[in-house]
Amino acid sequence: MNRSYTGGCACGAIRYEISGEPAVMIDCQCRQCQRDSGTGHQSHLTFVAAQVKVEGEVSRWQTVGDGGTVKRRAFCPTCGSSVYLTFPDMPDVFIVTPASLDDPSCYKPQLVSWTAAGHAWDHLDPALPKFDKMPTS
Repeated sequence: MNRSYTGGCACGAIRYEISGEPAVMIDCQCRQCQRDSGTGHQSHLTFVAAQVKVEGEVSRWQTVGDGGTVKRRAFCPTCGSSVYLTFPDMPDVFIVTPASLDDPSCYKPQLVSWTAAGHAWDHLDPALPKFDKMPTS
């Protein structure tokens, strides 16, 4: 049975509802995720975009990740909270951060990517599988 995931920005102007389970939960240490989070990694829940409904108007900015992938980061124009991440070349992928969820306790990371860009001071679960870059499968 699929549960529903809900969340949004800090001020409530942007809300989302997701009717499906995440494909993967990942801690990413690439430089773009470090810059976006303001720390050593950013945590992600990856969903199928067709399962997502978003209410409210987001602002977007585009970056190129360490592996050359174009990323579109969506944030609230009122409070500035990062809300979700999409990829122009992968329109079926929709990513949210656990902190944007109404119930962030459901986040259980499955792996760490881009450890090649990681920092010794960023302590992640040592039991998680680690990848120098983004795994392909």
